[in-house]
Amino acid sequence: MTKIFSKYNIGKLELKNRIVMPPMCMYVAPETGMATDWHVVHYATRAVGGAGLLIVEATGVSPEGRISSGDLGIWEDAQIPGLASIVKSVHENGAKIGIQLSHAGRKCEAIGMEIEAPSALPYDDNANTPREMTKNDIAETVEEFKNAAIRADKAGFDLIQIHAAHGYLINEFLSPLTNQRGDEYGGSYENRVRFLGEVLTAIRSVWPEEKPIEVRVTAEDYGEGGNQPADIAAMLNLIKDKGIDSVNVSTGGVISVAPKVFPGYQVPHAEMIKRLTGLPVVAGGLLSDPAEADAIIEQEKADQVYLGRELLRNPYWALHASRVLNADFEWPTPYQRAERKKKA
Repeated sequence: MTKIFSKYNIGKLELKNRIVMPPMCMYVAPETGMATDWHVVHYATRAVGGAGLLIVEATGVSPEGRISSGDLGIWEDAQIPGLASIVKSVHENGAKIGIQLSHAGRKCEAIGMEIEAPSALPYDDNANTPREMTKNDIAETVEEFKNAAIRADKAGFDLIQIHAAHGYLINEFLSPLTNQRGDEYGGSYENRVRFLGEVLTAIRSVWPEEKPIEVRVTAEDYGEGGNQPADIAAMLNLIKDKGIDSVNVSTGGVISVAPKVFPGYQVPHAEMIKRLTGLPVVAGGLLSDPAEADAIIEQEKADQVYLGRELLRNPYWALHASRVLNADFEWPTPYQRAERKKKA
C-alpha cells in the first residue's frame, strides 16, 4: 500500500486517504455570500475524483470578513442550506469535507466594507488604511467565529479550518510585521497568539468534540523581522491544548513579496512545525507528481498533502495517482472501466 492512499484519522475523523484539496477562493458567490449550484458541482467533482478531504474556500464570518465580494459567507443562518447542499453532495460521493472560517482583516476588498486590522497599517501603497481594532472589536470578532462554527455544524461539515494564514486578520495578529499593538494583543508570542487562542476556545465551546479543528498558518513571512517556522511553532505550542488537531502549513501573503516557488517548496516548513510542536501537519506547495507526494508521507515529513492548483486542473488527480503508483484504491463504480493499472 502506498502511504498517500492509506487511511488517516484527524482526531476521530477517519479519512480514506491523505489527499487534501485546500481552500481556494472561487469568486463566484453573489453579494449575499450564498452558495450556488456551481459550488455544489465544483466540490462534488473533486469528491468523485478521489480526494479524501476537501476544504471549502475562505468563508467570511462577517460581511467585512470576506476577501472579495464573490466569497462565500457564514454570517447568517440563511446561508446554512446552501452550504449544507455542498456537504451533502460531497458525502454522497465518498469524501469528507471541512470549511475554512475566515476574516480578511486589512486585505478585505469586498465592496463597501470598512476594513479593520490589529494595527492601522495598509497592505501596500495602493491599499486602504484599516481601522485599528478596539478590544470590543476583537471580542465581537471572536463571537463571529463562534457563531460561524455553530452554523458550520448545522450544515454538516466534518472539520473546521481556522484561517490564520496569508496575511488575513488572525495572521495579522500573529506577525510582528502587521501587529504593532502595545496592549495584551501585541508584542510577545503570548500576546500575538492571544486572539487565535480566544478564537479556538470559542469555537471549541460549540463545535462537537468528535469533530476536529485545523489551523492554517503562514510559516514564513518572507520579510525582515517577520515570522519564520520556529516562531509559528512557538506560538502554536502556547495554545495547542485549546483544541488544535492539525496544522495546515503555508507561507507568504503577509506583505507584498513574491517568494521563489517550486514543487514542494513549503514542505520543509511543515516538517519543522511538525517536529517542534508534535502536531500533525498538512504540507504542500505546487505538488503534482504522485511519487513526490507519496514520498512526503513515506518519509514522515507530513501526515497529509494538499494539492490546490493541480486539483483545479485535474479533479481526478487521485484516480490518476492510484494508477501511476499501482495503489489499491477503489474507483467510483461508473469509472471502473477506465481503471487500468500500470504494468509492474
